[in-house]
Amino acid sequence: MAWRGWAHRGWGCRQAWAPPAGSRSCGELTAGLAPPRLLGRRFNFFIQQKCGFRKAPRKVEPRRSDTGRSSEAYKRSALIPPVEETAFYPSPYPIRTLIKPLFFTVGFTGCAFGSAAIWQYESLKSRVQSYFDGIKADWLDSIRPQKEGDFRKEINKWWNNLSDGQRTVTGIIAANVFVFCLWRVPSLQRTMIRYFTSNPASKVLCAPMLLSTFSHFSLFHMAANMYVLWSFSSSIVNILGQEQFMAVYLSAGVISNFVSYVCKVATGRYGPSLGASGAIMTVLAAVCTKIPEGRLAIIFLPMFTFTAGNALKAIIAMDTAGMILGWKFFDHAAHLGGALFGIWYITYGHELIWKNREPLVKIWHEMRTNGPRKGGGSK
Repeated sequence: MAWRGWAHRGWGCRQAWAPPAGSRSCGELTAGLAPPRLLGRRFNFFIQQKCGFRKAPRKVEPRRSDTGRSSEAYKRSALIPPVEETAFYPSPYPIRTLIKPLFFTVGFTGCAFGSAAIWQYESLKSRVQSYFDGIKADWLDSIRPQKEGDFRKEINKWWNNLSDGQRTVTGIIAANVFVFCLWRVPSLQRTMIRYFTSNPASKVLCAPMLLSTFSHFSLFHMAANMYVLWSFSSSIVNILGQEQFMAVYLSAGVISNFVSYVCKVATGRYGPSLGASGAIMTVLAAVCTKIPEGRLAIIFLPMFTFTAGNALKAIIAMDTAGMILGWKFFDHAAHLGGALFGIWYITYGHELIWKNREPLVKIWHEMRTNGPRKGGGSK
């Protein structure tokens, strides 16, 4: 009990009593009077707090994900936006994170091909009307005085000189350029990383599977992808047609991202991915499977040519090795998923999916022909 009195008296000195010059401080005085067996860590902390030593404020560090190693690996690639300040939240049950993307992949693919079938039906109907409208327009142009240097006329002339495939992919290229410009806006960085990069550790899982197909952070990445797409556009549209090509391209972007999700969850190598490479690999693989004897060349080495079949085998081998060895510069799982989907679709998918679209087209035709009659009142 005597020791408690001394401790209380030593604590009171901070408010009402100042020691003379040369004397010991309050903490030293109290520590000297206290029994040795009580001078533990907890007691010293108590004495220092009471004698005016304030506890240093605890620094609040930003929350970091468990995927720091993977994020650092992705930051080394110039094709990926900087994500050091972005927190990812991998699920403690990683397999469950694939359920929602799986349903989204199946549902979106079905909707894409269903919409393409209806689009083809509508375009076939409009071609008949546009044929007669074209005849009328040509007759009006023949009697209308022509303007010299008309910019719109030059644009129409350029557009008409393009192939069907080139006209089809022009909208895709424009969308990629627009998203690339959005990456240059600093205030949109967080939104772009959240919705235009695919990552199974992100809170948003489904929308980025489609939006990241139109997203490029690097100018070289976008230019290379769009050049390949432009080069193969005429061949793939001649094989599939405009409507079927769009369904395959959009579905390939989602399917390749789902394969990337599966690989990242299986290996634990989380990180953001973006780019149209998965969908373009589907286009390339489809053309190479359909025309394996076609001759291809590298843009920087046009003197070296090789067959499309050998090129496809080399690409699949490289992406398989990159996925197994964990190469980080490209998303090799997405590339491989896109290539396998392209091979499967040309071999089996066209027969299983596109040629069985007639029931849906018939239902749509009945809705178009009978719908207005039912909607109108009867006398």
